[in-house]
Amino acid sequence: MSAVVSLDALLQQRRVWKGGADIAVAPAQPTGHAQLDAVLPGGGWPEAALSELLLAHPGSGELQLLWPTLARLTRARERVVLVAPPFIPFAPAWLQAGVDLRWLVLVQASEKEALWAAEQCLRSGSCAAVLCWPERINDRGLRRLQLAAATGESLGFACRSLREADNPSPAALRLALDAWPRQVRVLKSRGAMPAARPLALG
Repeated sequence: MSAVVSLDALLQQRRVWKGGADIAVAPAQPTGHAQLDAVLPGGGWPEAALSELLLAHPGSGELQLLWPTLARLTRARERVVLVAPPFIPFAPAWLQAGVDLRWLVLVQASEKEALWAAEQCLRSGSCAAVLCWPERINDRGLRRLQLAAATGESLGFACRSLREADNPSPAALRLALDAWPRQVRVLKSRGAMPAARPLALG
């Protein structure tokens, strides 16, 4: 015959985890978007971690989302690296967004070499942020990027297909960017429940 145990007794014995209680919030860097910062733990991008941006297609909003952060970092003379971007960066647009191009590095690499290049840049400790657009990457590859970002204390951004939204990921943060209406959805946020509603982007 099983004993009936009250919830209060279980809580007092610390045998039940109370979600959201006594969780240390990891350091974060502001995204430059007030609505997004308001729903992310620490108020921004998780530091020393990988964030995934899931897109309908490359070039469908990831730069507009990231430019405030990249501008802030490069103005502080921090190196930002783009690994095998799907399009040639249009310098006037980056300048207009406030990015100091002297601190922007472009790495051209084949699809096979891009993951290795992104991992090395993240791990080096000399890059404040690294962006990559891996077309084919498995869980092991994502874990390597996450570990490299933690080792190098860098912001890692992997821009991937929105079709990957239903697949698990070791990334600390996962955002889905919708082109129409232009909005962002928080799918996963380490240390907090995802935001219930999509956030409009200006």
